[in-house]
Amino acid sequence: METKYCYGYVRVSTSGQEELSPDSQTALLKEYAKKNGMVILKIFYELGISGRKADKRPEFQKMIALAKSDDHPVDYIVVWKFSRFARNQEESIVYKSLLKKKHNVEVVSVSEPIIDGPFGSLIERIIEWMDEYYSVRLSGEVTRGMTEKAKRGGYQARPPLGYRIQEHGKPPVIVPEEAEIVKLIFNKYVNEHIGFFDIARYLNLHGFKTSHNKPFERRSIEYILQNPTYCGMVRWNRVINETKEIRPESEWIISDGQHPAIISKELFEQAQARRKSEYRPSGTRPSSTYKHWLSGLVKCPVCGRTMVSKRVAGSKVYSYFTCYGYSKGKCLAKTSVSSLKLEPAVLASLKEVLDTGNIVYRYVNPVQTQTVDLSAIIMDQLKKNAEKFDRIKEAYRNGVDTLEEYQENKKLVQREKELLEKQLEECRVEEPEEDPSKAAMLERVRNVYEIICSDTVDNVTKNEILKNIIDKIVYNREKDELKVYYYYTPQPQ
Repeated sequence: METKYCYGYVRVSTSGQEELSPDSQTALLKEYAKKNGMVILKIFYELGISGRKADKRPEFQKMIALAKSDDHPVDYIVVWKFSRFARNQEESIVYKSLLKKKHNVEVVSVSEPIIDGPFGSLIERIIEWMDEYYSVRLSGEVTRGMTEKAKRGGYQARPPLGYRIQEHGKPPVIVPEEAEIVKLIFNKYVNEHIGFFDIARYLNLHGFKTSHNKPFERRSIEYILQNPTYCGMVRWNRVINETKEIRPESEWIISDGQHPAIISKELFEQAQARRKSEYRPSGTRPSSTYKHWLSGLVKCPVCGRTMVSKRVAGSKVYSYFTCYGYSKGKCLAKTSVSSLKLEPAVLASLKEVLDTGNIVYRYVNPVQTQTVDLSAIIMDQLKKNAEKFDRIKEAYRNGVDTLEEYQENKKLVQREKELLEKQLEECRVEEPEEDPSKAAMLERVRNVYEIICSDTVDNVTKNEILKNIIDKIVYNREKDELKVYYYYTPQPQ
């Protein structure tokens, strides 16, 4: 009798209630092989994995690849039940046909013997159909059960930063040192008005890590800030597992959880309000990553895409703005402009508005666009101003600066302080509830212009402050024409 060789395949899914253990399946495969004169070359184990998708089963794929080898290592693949091989009838037929017709390898179920002939094939198809039906029904029951659990506040996902599962089947508990990071993120976002990118950079500078022990990114900060787990809630059905696509908010299940909260619901809602009011389309960048204080504002006069800046080093360091679309082959016009030309042109345009009082702008509802808290920016500049006072005093005490130099530097810093305090006072004047008057808009332009002209203000602040009144800047090189598009958004009360 010729010896037959085979592979064994053992699979146990996560939700099966009628499955044998891996050891029991292995014993049955070995017993079957011994009775039928087979030699098992290797048994492939797939533990805790569903059989509905073959591409999600790495051991299955390895086994099929080896079975298809030119040296024909095996004659059979032996399983406890056909459902172990696949719960998807279409995939089951494809793989069985591929193995049988092209490689003369047959799939055998030790507990479901099939007779030869057409009736045997029919019975095998019926078994496969029943296996798939059971899988679909079980999947639906599991989904319904998990949905009901979510509605009752049960936690059934990997806990985020700040939590861990201490006991299986129990709600997650707080990890104190991680919870402090979460509190820090919400505080900086809500109370200090810092953006996603800059919060991530701050955390990375201080050596903090995510729950995966990786550096923070913009998206990880955004995910934390919109995760209701932190205020004691449970969110379920947010993502389609197969595609990772986010479902519409109306389909989410959000309920009171059974786990402790790290932050208050009030703080969480404040974070959501700011996030929605400052929504920006995907692809936009934070000001702190820009190379020039006009970056992100200058648009191509032909295609409307953003003009990106590149620093040029020569006898004088400057930036050159070119169309992003042109560099990607999406814009046919080679538009470009030097910052040496653009900077004075923008300043001249602002000055002309102030001199003539003529300005065209659009009113934008604060919920629909990003706004910048001008008062917060000026307060930050006042803090930096106070630090400058301390530095020039220290330089004088240490003999670095002479008395004359100290007095001159003190006058400059004092003038800057007075200017900032004046601007802060103007910002605190209560805005009218109705549409702003022309005078109010001009006053805002004046404040921005004074900050832009200051040599002591950094480029990041200049960029943010310009975004507070300017939507876009378009320069037409052929016509040598500059257009500045202004908008007005009321400051939050």
